Amino acid sequence: MYSTLYCPYCMAARQFLDSKSIDYIDIGIDGMPELREEMMSLSGRHTVPQIWVGETHIGGFDEMRRLEMQGKFDALLATA
Repeated sequence: MYSTLYCPYCMAARQFLDSKSIDYIDIGIDGMPELREEMMSLSGRHTVPQIWVGETHIGGFDEMRRLEMQGKFDALLATA
C-alpha cells in the first residue's frame, strides 16, 4: 500500500487491515516524489492510498471496503 501519514483514507485503510490482522507493507510517500511517481506509474492514479493484494491492484480505501462488503476481500487474500 502506498500512503501518506495524515491522509484520512490511508489511516482508515491501515486501521481496517490491522483490524483483520493482515500483514502489509506501507510505503510512505510523504516528501518522496520518486515514490509518488512510482505509485502513479504502477496504479495509473495519483491519490492515496493505492492498495495491492499480491499482484492485484484493487485501488483505494473505498474499493477495498467495497470488496469487503461484497464478501470478496477475504477470497482475494486467499489467492494472493
